[in-house]
Amino acid sequence: MKSSFSNVAAILVLCLLSVGFLQIDNNLSFHSQWLILQGNISTDFEQVDWAFSRLPRLVMALLVGSVMGLIGSVIQQLTRNPLLSPVTLGTSSGAWLGLIVLAIFWPEGQTHYQAMAAMLGALLALALVLLISGVRQLTGLSIVLSGMAVNLLFGAITTALILLNNQYAQNLFIWGAGDLSQNGWDKFHWLWPHCLIGIGILAYAGKPLTMLKLGQNAASGRGLNVTALFLVLMLAGLWMLSASITMVGIIGFLGLVAPNLARLLGARTATSELCWSSLLGATLLVAADNLALLISYFTLDIVPTGLTTALLGAPLLIWLIRQRLHQTENSHFNILYGKKPFSRNRFIMIIGVLCFVIMIGVLSHIEQSQYQLRWPDEFSWPLRWPRITASLFAGAAMAVSGVIMQRLIHNPLASPDLLGLSAGAVLALVGSSTFLGIRLGELGPLVAFAGSMSALFVLLLLGKRFRFAPAPMILTGVALSALIETFVQFSLMKGTEEIYDILRWLAGSTYRVTPDQAILLMICSSVFILITLSLHRWLTLMSMGKTAAAARGIAVKPTFVLLLVLAAALCATVTALLGPIAFISIVAPHLASLLGARTVLMQLSLSALLGATLLQASDWLGQTVIYPNHLAAGTMVAILGGAYFMVILLKNRQRLKG
Repeated sequence: MKSSFSNVAAILVLCLLSVGFLQIDNNLSFHSQWLILQGNISTDFEQVDWAFSRLPRLVMALLVGSVMGLIGSVIQQLTRNPLLSPVTLGTSSGAWLGLIVLAIFWPEGQTHYQAMAAMLGALLALALVLLISGVRQLTGLSIVLSGMAVNLLFGAITTALILLNNQYAQNLFIWGAGDLSQNGWDKFHWLWPHCLIGIGILAYAGKPLTMLKLGQNAASGRGLNVTALFLVLMLAGLWMLSASITMVGIIGFLGLVAPNLARLLGARTATSELCWSSLLGATLLVAADNLALLISYFTLDIVPTGLTTALLGAPLLIWLIRQRLHQTENSHFNILYGKKPFSRNRFIMIIGVLCFVIMIGVLSHIEQSQYQLRWPDEFSWPLRWPRITASLFAGAAMAVSGVIMQRLIHNPLASPDLLGLSAGAVLALVGSSTFLGIRLGELGPLVAFAGSMSALFVLLLLGKRFRFAPAPMILTGVALSALIETFVQFSLMKGTEEIYDILRWLAGSTYRVTPDQAILLMICSSVFILITLSLHRWLTLMSMGKTAAAARGIAVKPTFVLLLVLAAALCATVTALLGPIAFISIVAPHLASLLGARTVLMQLSLSALLGATLLQASDWLGQTVIYPNHLAAGTMVAILGGAYFMVILLKNRQRLKG
């Protein structure tokens, strides 16, 4: 560190936070607390509560925080990438998915195999990320994008599993949000032996990590087995991560923020960075837990520490992005164009597929576990046509919204869901429903539109410094989305009567769309899409650059704002009536480009057709694949779209290699 004063100050802050944590909503004197620490506990409730709830919670926060900081430092030093952490690498989502799979499909195995299940999930996520980005791209931003794709895919699968087993839903949401509450010392006694390996890392990993800073070739030249070092340290880190998530759920941001703060505060050697990352991780988590307790004290609601960690960590991540990245940073990701131009035969093929998907949605029935094709009767038709209409126009709207975003800010990865617009709409709707007591069905698109526009305003404000360059915008959007989704999780944990309706709505369901809602969605989407098509020349010129657009007589700022408002309005309309729909807005425009769409008008039109086809096909698959259960269209399209998005990233990597 820069000076011994910094060292003392950091330790002092941690001590003050720890002591303060023990005093919140506590009437015990310091003398009584000291006696409890010496083992003299009476039967008084406050003493028992302090000894078996508050004290183990503090010790757990110190342990988990230090472990998360240490893991983040190990990952960042191994990859020399300051933006990597268990969360951005996708391993936290993998571990969480492993635990959910175990809890649902083999609940008896939770007694002994939770850490192992989490470890397998984390390893699967890491393998996927390395497969997509390549082991030689560890220092680039492509691995962050790969981790983001894995996060979204695993998150969609996890949501689907929870919704299909909703008897676990609320407990799983509390656990997944990062809950440090303790009812004794059992969890701590289980966790600390699993983390002993961290002492070995602190003692022995400094020297090889210092050699690795010279570069892989130089380190290998000095006799260091880089591959073995990577495997040993990564496996050790994932083991501690899996054990921690097993006990307290996902605690985000610590592994990302603590090592960066350690370097900003002056940690220069590998060993000092490991040590100070652990210390800062513990400090941040205790601070977050202090905040969680204070909010719980004043609101009488249970506030998980994961929420307050996100409250502190997301702004810190955004600040780090602004400090570390520049507008010249890029992800080396470009739109993949098809070799052949779009032809009449391809257009006929797309129309044919769309018609087939519509017809199969209309005609297919499942009766007594038998698939049948027939025209719907008078009872099923009033339920079926609103659903099909909603999925078709919602898919088209999200696809057109994606084209606008990608063209306007010159970012091939921009989409309303990745940049936080959908999350903003979700927050506005869920927040209004939870805190104002208004049912979701009574909230109109205007509330969602206000949420989307608020998120867009914050994003543009933060992205202006980088001139909306792809990598900083995506990372800022991810941080913003994580922060917003944390608020949404808090709303869900309040356990109102509407929680299952909200959960189904969050999955992007067409199940309960009424005829009036379907007609409203059709009219609004059609109007916004037609306006966008009529403005295709403006979008073409804006996609050429602001200077080129101004030279051709375009009023750049009003046009920029108008087109963004159109994108937000399309997204908000869909989100208000169906819930958040992920991936359509990024996959459909890329598919249109691969099929040969070169002009803006052609890409808008083709993307709308493809988006409608994808969402309707996903809705039908969700109804039939796991019958008698069913998956919401949004969840199904997130799984399919997430997998396809990873294929796009993989192809992009292969093209760059070629």
